[in-house]
Amino acid sequence: MSVAIITGASKGLGRALAEALAARGWDLVLDARGEEVLREAAVAVGAYGTRVEAVAGDVTDVGHRAELVAAAGKLGGVDLVVSNASALGAEPLVRLDELPLDGLRRALEVNVVAALGLVQEALPLLRASRAGAVIAVSSDAAAEAYETWGGYGASKAALDQLAAVLGAEEPGLRVWAVDPGDMGTDLYAAAVPDDDDPRPEPASVVPAFLRLLDERPASGRYGAPALLEER
Repeated sequence: MSVAIITGASKGLGRALAEALAARGWDLVLDARGEEVLREAAVAVGAYGTRVEAVAGDVTDVGHRAELVAAAGKLGGVDLVVSNASALGAEPLVRLDELPLDGLRRALEVNVVAALGLVQEALPLLRASRAGAVIAVSSDAAAEAYETWGGYGASKAALDQLAAVLGAEEPGLRVWAVDPGDMGTDLYAAAVPDDDDPRPEPASVVPAFLRLLDERPASGRYGAPALLEER
């Protein structure tokens, strides 16, 4: 039985991916800061009949990351780590001349430092897996210059580079940085509250992530829209 750790799994893309993996028989360790909403998500995901552990906490806390990996170990190991939890740096987003440096530090801690810390904690179990993989949820803001997205984009660009180097250093694993494309999420609503244009539901991009797990292409950076179009 495959086991995945998914951060930021109480809603949005994290929850949608959790439900898709549970439907395929994966056991899961789910993380989010909000205990009640995480518990509700775990109940819904657990309806698929797999084992689901909900571990509420902040991914920037080293003790919490150890809890996540320990919970996965009790389920049998770690075959997949999905770093989906993200911080914007400012809500709503602001230009760089107004960006609070503490906000930038928070974005870097959540989006980059915690993501690497969780992988470091999980590496022995990932290496022991027959098909160990890491997914770093990136953004087009990591590669494109959009006004007000500078702090968040910089953190995701750093995450992309960490994923690229990890892929080179761990040839036995698959390490994918994935830009999911536009989605209608609470994170986007917090970033740009005045933008009420309709956007795709997170579940609509999940097949792109499943394709990576099915086909296991080389480690690298992938865009969900392109993966979906090529099918």
